[in-house]
Amino acid sequence: MTRSEVNGKVWINTAKGAVLPLATLLLVMFMIVPVPSILLDVGFIGNIMISLAVLMVALNAARPLDFSSFPTVLLFATLMRLALNVASTRVVLVDGHNGADAAGHVIEAFGNFLIGGDYIVGLFVFAILMIINLVVITKGAGRVSEVSARFTLDALPGKQMAIDADLNAGLLSPEEAKARRAEVATEADFYGSMDGASKFVKGDAIAGVLILVINILGGIVLGTVSHGLSLGEAAQTYVILAIGDALVAQVPALLLSIAAASIVTRVNSEHDLSGQIATQFGNGKAWVPVAAILGILGVLPGMPHMIILPAAAIAGFIAWRLKDSAKKAAEAASAPPAPEPENPAKIDWEDVSDGAVLGLEVGYGLIGLVDDRKGAPLMGRITGIRKQLSRELGFVVPLVRVKDNLALEPNAYRITIGGVIVGEDEIWPDDLLALDSGALEATVDGRPVKDPTFGLDAVWIKQDKRSEAVIAGYTVVDPSTVVATHLNQLIAMNASEMFGMDETRKLLDALKEKAPQLVEGLTPSLLNLAQIAALCRALLAEGIPLKDFRRICEAMIDAARPDMSPEQLVEAVRQRIGSLIIQTLVPVKMPLPVITLDGDLEGLLAQAMRVAGDARHPIEPALATRITESVIHAARPILAEARNFAIVTSPLARRALARLFKPHLPETPVLSFLEIPDGKPVEVVAVVGGVEKPAPRHDPLPGAAGGVRERIA
Repeated sequence: MTRSEVNGKVWINTAKGAVLPLATLLLVMFMIVPVPSILLDVGFIGNIMISLAVLMVALNAARPLDFSSFPTVLLFATLMRLALNVASTRVVLVDGHNGADAAGHVIEAFGNFLIGGDYIVGLFVFAILMIINLVVITKGAGRVSEVSARFTLDALPGKQMAIDADLNAGLLSPEEAKARRAEVATEADFYGSMDGASKFVKGDAIAGVLILVINILGGIVLGTVSHGLSLGEAAQTYVILAIGDALVAQVPALLLSIAAASIVTRVNSEHDLSGQIATQFGNGKAWVPVAAILGILGVLPGMPHMIILPAAAIAGFIAWRLKDSAKKAAEAASAPPAPEPENPAKIDWEDVSDGAVLGLEVGYGLIGLVDDRKGAPLMGRITGIRKQLSRELGFVVPLVRVKDNLALEPNAYRITIGGVIVGEDEIWPDDLLALDSGALEATVDGRPVKDPTFGLDAVWIKQDKRSEAVIAGYTVVDPSTVVATHLNQLIAMNASEMFGMDETRKLLDALKEKAPQLVEGLTPSLLNLAQIAALCRALLAEGIPLKDFRRICEAMIDAARPDMSPEQLVEAVRQRIGSLIIQTLVPVKMPLPVITLDGDLEGLLAQAMRVAGDARHPIEPALATRITESVIHAARPILAEARNFAIVTSPLARRALARLFKPHLPETPVLSFLEIPDGKPVEVVAVVGGVEKPAPRHDPLPGAAGGVRERIA
């Protein structure tokens, strides 16, 4: 920036700062020094212009503080008007006998045009304007200013304390708190100033009346005594001049009174006054009764039909337009946003991650199963599965995101949980799957496969062979049922993968409405949210539902100890909810079929647990293999009968054996003796194990346990 530009800006700023002091001195000179009539005309027009500008700024302010300089502006505007009144009074009294234009053309125009040259009419017009300004507008604005100032000052300490509290809580930064304090202080100063500024308006109105009386009386006295006019001539001349002068001053005063009233009666809003009123009057329902009442008045006999009926039509048109605009706005708000043009260089998070917990991907040949235009049979089954499993598991199963995957084979599908592929297979959407029930009387031709859910032998057959397959003894299902059944099994087996802290919080919130003291005693004082979620996941991983979450929470409170590890806590809780576990296997009055381990083998396993400590696989591999094979062999007759059973062992070995049998018998629970209620009848269907003879520790086959035998009870 050059030196000349800097000097120019300094000069401009200095000139701006000198305008107000010079204007104030000029107004004082108007009161003291005689001024020519032409200068009075300029002053009166400038006064009207300033009053109009103040009114427009006041009407367009969104809130009162947006025009915080209004009290000071009102002071100077009032001072300017009074200075012009003093100057015009001097001219009227000194030169009024020379004619109506002696005090300037503005006063003459107001005296002749507005009142028609009749000073009696002028007196009445001025009186009416004074009543409107002084009694109605000024008095009401003054009362509102007083109340607003009192309420604002009373609320000042509370607002400052609220700002300090928000600052201490970290909701506000120091800069924001400083700005808020300044705003609160400015608001208090503004309403306090407005309370005093309203007195300016009231005093100005009273001064206008006194100046009018002085001009009339002084003019009549001077006209008759000093200038030899008759009483009628003096009254005609000086009263018209006095009325014109009063009206010239009263019009800007009325404008400023309206501006003051609009400022103090404003309510903070994001719109200016026009926008606020238009928004609140923009309800079509409010205009319907207006149009109806005007229409009724318009048809009554004796009413001015040609005036009222058009007004009713206008009100009806406004109501129709407002309702139509509201309808279009609602449709636009509910319409989906227009898609943005795809930018090939833009990468969103959706492109690199999938937030869906459950996913089903299908090849393009299976799109008809999920297409709404073709009935989407698979989607309805998925919804039913989610509802049923949510009731069984005790928490809301997440939504299944179904999408096509061109990388798959046309008839292939893939099931994912948490982004991990847990199952996939192929189906033929136009065929049926015939499952081998084990008692076939004949066979049907088709595509031989394995059922993806149970691993049974099956064949895909054509639709027209359904009757033949049913007669032959097959169980026939449609393709959507195959996928739905597979999905149902995988969700049930992997329920723990879909349960997290959010689901735990929802369960606790739901329980808190029914048992608030129970939840308060559990968390966070005893267990935190992460510990409760981990325990629930462990229960779900072993097939224990969370339906009776209240009973599970009570067991947590009863079992939890500060020195417990998570694994120990799970075992302790299981022992307290044994009846919940058992009731998912067999009815109450039916004995529970169990497979147990021989006492010697139990002792050997207990010794292995104590030696291995916290090892994930504490059982010697060869021994683990023999135990697994023996248990599977003993379970085959029970599985063939489709009966539920449990493997029962000591509490010390339960967790290790549950992990050992999980891959081979995923739906068979492993229980400890302490988890079976005392009154529950038990049917021991097999006893596995037994030590035949010790073997050296270096012999890898028998290991530490020697041989394994099976004994069927």
